[in-house]
Amino acid sequence: MSEKNKTTYILRDFRDDDIDTVSELWMATGMGNAQRGDDISVIKKTIDSGGKLIILEDPGNGRICGTSWLTNDSRRIYLHHFGIHPDYQGKGLSHILAEASIEYAKECGLQIKLEVHKDNNIASELYQKHGFKYLGDYNVYIIRSFT
Repeated sequence: MSEKNKTTYILRDFRDDDIDTVSELWMATGMGNAQRGDDISVIKKTIDSGGKLIILEDPGNGRICGTSWLTNDSRRIYLHHFGIHPDYQGKGLSHILAEASIEYAKECGLQIKLEVHKDNNIASELYQKHGFKYLGDYNVYIIRSFT
């Protein structure tokens, strides 16, 4: 990543008025859908519980070009919805977000953990470059609704 990218793009916290653009980014990157229930109330709840939603912004046009959503269970920081808008991919911007995400976990004094799809080799390589270690062949399960 060039030094220019480090100084050009802005890292900031999520603001309520970001929700539509963030939702669009998550849809464009395949991270968003109605089943996930990732609306503003959930985002605010996780932030109030010690989490953070990092926004990467292009100051040239004010466009949100990346997100890293970090939740905190007081034991670990979990990294979710880490992505760069397709229009900005391939520019090294994911490294800026990865470094900021890891720094937040360090500030909290907690481990940081994530899940990545087994076929997402680009993301796996990025995370490994930043020190994440593969935990083995875990199966991941979820209950999305109790209705």
